Amino acid sequence: MKFVAEIDIMPHKELLDPQGKTVAKNMNHVHIEGVEDVRIGKHITMTLHADSEEIAHEIVETACKKLLANLIMENYTFNVKPLE
Repeated sequence: MKFVAEIDIMPHKELLDPQGKTVAKNMNHVHIEGVEDVRIGKHITMTLHADSEEIAHEIVETACKKLLANLIMENYTFNVKPLE
């Protein structure tokens, strides 16, 4: 079966996010008001083949832990669904 995983990787809330701080600081320069905080991360879409949704979930979990996310500085969330 074919699956698609939508993965979001964000810096830990305890860590500074210099990119996010810069964007938040400059929002008013482009006439966007009321923004208090911006956090910038990564969004990854992965298409994969697996025998079941459970196996697809395990593959994505392993990819996040071993390759996609730096677990010291980032956390991740994802969902997996069958591709029709």
